Amino acid sequence: MNNPLDYTITQLNKLKPKKGRLLIAEPFMDDPYFKRSVVLLTEHCEEGSFGFMLNKPLELKINDTMEDFPPFDAPIFMGGPVQSDSLFYIHTQGKFIEGSMKICDNIYWSGNFEQLKQLIKDQQIFPHEIKFFIGYSGWDYQQLMNEIEEESWIISDINSNNISKLNDVDLWKNTLQKMGSKFSLLSNFPEDPSLN
Repeated sequence: MNNPLDYTITQLNKLKPKKGRLLIAEPFMDDPYFKRSVVLLTEHCEEGSFGFMLNKPLELKINDTMEDFPPFDAPIFMGGPVQSDSLFYIHTQGKFIEGSMKICDNIYWSGNFEQLKQLIKDQQIFPHEIKFFIGYSGWDYQQLMNEIEEESWIISDINSNNISKLNDVDLWKNTLQKMGSKFSLLSNFPEDPSLN
């Protein structure tokens, strides 16, 4: 990273990756998928790491992609480059959707899809309580650890268990700004440093 500051991302990163934490792309990452992304880790263990990009909306709603889905005004996000033909979701309704897997306080992923559709039909679940993704982000354990060592990712705790707040298009910038002054400076770097 071409860091003009007098500290490194490694010095700032006090947290280790784990389920329920965020991976925030460093400001100059030019990977077309992960540039300025915020990834929620739904799993991190020796078998690998798995998560969803929270801030890459697609120009699609859930009813644009599935014919047999009840009417539901919910956008779809690009979750990552793996299995980009599959639908995934995180939600706050783990008590009501069987098979839901807890990520962190009040946020779950997956669960019984037919039950989810029935809850939507019965107006028991609302768009602000669920977030849909096409594809996911995945790494083998060492690959992610290497990327962190190379300062590709800033690690943060999630600061909201409100899924609608995770729909913020400025999530990358706003998350860094809430992490303190040194991170806040990173959030103001231009995407293309040659424009500075």
